[in-house]
Amino acid sequence: MNIIRWREKPWFEFDPFSEITKFKSEMNQLFESFRNRTTQEPVFPKVFPALNLTQDEHNLYIRTEIPGIKPDAIDINVTDDSITIKGERVINDQEENVNYHRSERESGYFRRVLGLPLKVESEKIEANYKDGILTIKAPKAAEEKPKKISVKAQ
Repeated sequence: MNIIRWREKPWFEFDPFSEITKFKSEMNQLFESFRNRTTQEPVFPKVFPALNLTQDEHNLYIRTEIPGIKPDAIDINVTDDSITIKGERVINDQEENVNYHRSERESGYFRRVLGLPLKVESEKIEANYKDGILTIKAPKAAEEKPKKISVKAQ
C-alpha cells in the first residue's frame, strides 16, 4: 500500500525564502511588542528620596535630598529598629494643553523606611531641613556606644 501526500504546491514550486521572510516578520512583531511595552513602563524603579546613612562615635546621621518640600509637610516616625520618612511633593508649574518634550520631575506622596543598624535614643532625635536637605541626627543608645576601658598597671 502506498500513501501519497499532496502538497498545496508541488515541491518544485516550494520557496524556502518565503519561510525565512515569514519568520523574520514574526520576529519583528515580537520585538516591536516588547519595545512598546518597555517604553511605557520604567525599567528600574525609582527610589525617592535618595539618602545617606553615616555614623560617628556618638550619633547616626541620615541625610536625604527632598527639594521643594516644606518642612511642615515632612513626617518622620521612629520605631525601635527603623525610621520612616513620609511626605508629599507638589509641583504647581505643570500646565495643561502643552506638549512636554521631557518630564522628569515627579510629584506625589513618598514614603521611605530605613532599617537602623543599631539602637538609638528615639527621644533625643533631631531633624533639620536646609536648602532641600533633611538631616536627621539620632544619638546612639548607651549600650551601642563604644566603652573606653582603662588599663591598670600592677
